[in-house]
Amino acid sequence: MNNNTLNDEAVYDATTLGYPKMLVLGLQHTFAMFGATVLVPLLTGLDVSTTLLFAGLGTLLFHLVTKGKVPAFLGSSFAFLGGYAAVAPLIDGKPNTEMLPYAAGGVFCAGLLYVVLAAFIKFYGSEKVMHFFPPVVTGPIIIAIGLNLAPSAINNCKADWRVALVAIVVTIVFNIWGKGMLKIIPIVLGVVSSYIVAVLLGDVTLTEFGSKAIVALPPITLMKFDASAIITIMPIALATMMEHIGDINAIGATTGHNYIKDPGLHRTLLGDGLATALASAFGGPANTTYGENTGVLALTKIYDPKVIEIAACFAILLSFVPKVGYLIESVPAATIGGISLILYGMISAVGIRNMVENHVDFSRSRNTIIAALILVLALGLGDGLSFTIAGTTITLSALATASIVGILANAILPGNEYVFKEDTEDEKDKFQTYEV
Repeated sequence: MNNNTLNDEAVYDATTLGYPKMLVLGLQHTFAMFGATVLVPLLTGLDVSTTLLFAGLGTLLFHLVTKGKVPAFLGSSFAFLGGYAAVAPLIDGKPNTEMLPYAAGGVFCAGLLYVVLAAFIKFYGSEKVMHFFPPVVTGPIIIAIGLNLAPSAINNCKADWRVALVAIVVTIVFNIWGKGMLKIIPIVLGVVSSYIVAVLLGDVTLTEFGSKAIVALPPITLMKFDASAIITIMPIALATMMEHIGDINAIGATTGHNYIKDPGLHRTLLGDGLATALASAFGGPANTTYGENTGVLALTKIYDPKVIEIAACFAILLSFVPKVGYLIESVPAATIGGISLILYGMISAVGIRNMVENHVDFSRSRNTIIAALILVLALGLGDGLSFTIAGTTITLSALATASIVGILANAILPGNEYVFKEDTEDEKDKFQTYEV
């Protein structure tokens, strides 16, 4: 592979660092995904261990489908929370065990929509799809992905700003001034340092550690099908597929490789859809490519997908070891918030770089309007946009709504001079290339 990188320090083959270091790097990605991944089952009533199991298995399946070329981790998707709440609302804060399998059936069908779109792209080519996603659209979407996550980071930091600041400062110091291995594991160091401070401050208690089993099988719940649940949940996939394209663009802009072309958008969509279908079939939540781990890529410049695969294996192991899982769950919210504050900002910075490197001209009114619509809708809609079709209420997230409006505005407004072109031999390791 041609290791033409955006930064001379970027590492595409982590085996050059040695396997012990790769294990630590994988653990770092596990820390990054853990907080958000376990939050979804807590909000829906699904099982945490099952969620971790299928986050790991789904990630490995995604890597298998994408030929091990895309450094993406697939964790729990927040986009389907509204679907779970509509089909299987919590009962006095407890899981709705009767309806959860039907919600899972709806999510399974949503995953199959990815497969349908992947087949369409394979047959007609990604160029026809990517024509609707020039940098003036993808850049603001990537920025919005990071900024949409920002409030959750701040809210977590508010739990104890002292603990959060330790995580922030330690991560920045080792990322900028660290040497050798210390420079590429700043998140692990930030988490450990912040955790120690939290213990000393009394923010962490491990009272239930002794009652947790050493090894236990994650519970499996088979999905069931109901027409109403399917109709309620399937449309959400239309939004998440657009978010998927934005995430793949973000990863590509971070690593400097065009994943839309190689291994192909049809493969990334297929991998994401199959991972979601697999998880939901056995009682896990929908999966999605994780922005938190994209932030880790941007921060560490370690772009080897094998490191993500190690993180997936850690997630699988944790699902079978409740004691270890409990220790990681005990990481305080303020620590997660401090780390997330940096990672989410890195995602937005990648979106800005995407537009700069592709020379988006904001002296043109159409480009300014498109970017403005995307950013304002993504940040201003809050709970998203809800509407009713045939008696069924459908809710699109703010980001999905903004993406749809941005794509339509780009297609409708006059002066669209962006044309997607195939990479040349000299450009093959760069991100997307456009002609004006």
